[in-house]
Amino acid sequence: MALKLITAATALAVSVVEAKLHLRVDGTDEDTLISDHITTATELAEQATGRAIMPQTWELALNAFPTLSLQITRVPAASVTTLKYVDSAGALQTLDSGLYILDNADDYGHAYVIPVYAGTWPATRDQVNAVALRYVAGYANAAAVPQSIKAWIKLMVGALYENRESETVGNGGAITLGFADRLLDRYKVYS
Repeated sequence: MALKLITAATALAVSVVEAKLHLRVDGTDEDTLISDHITTATELAEQATGRAIMPQTWELALNAFPTLSLQITRVPAASVTTLKYVDSAGALQTLDSGLYILDNADDYGHAYVIPVYAGTWPATRDQVNAVALRYVAGYANAAAVPQSIKAWIKLMVGALYENRESETVGNGGAITLGFADRLLDRYKVYS
């Protein structure tokens, strides 16, 4: 099983304006730096939770169809773009979207792609990456991102902004957010 990012998110979960308000920064001199910090903090939030924060396209490759369902680990899953497979004769096929459904059962676990009622997966050739599921994951827009995640991103942006070195000399220490990391706990996806 391989999971590969096809198209990264193009929008930010927290705008530069929101971050600057949180940081109490006026002017535009450091907008690029703040934007970079937002991207970094969002990537860290995705790593910590196993979620896709803003819309992005992923591809899951499998050696064969599973018995019951294809498990999508990057959630929330918004839609399936394509489901392709190599048939037993070796030809690449695209499975008709009417033959499967996206079951995004809850917001706290995995999503699944399952055959329609009384349906089964087609036979595949016995080869590596015979099945490729391409899907879009992430909250629809910044307004749909839970406030706890956005608050964590802003706190991390603040920590990165105030601590521009990996280590501090003298009285300082490593960047730790402690309590703030608890903001993400509810949104972690466990495998």
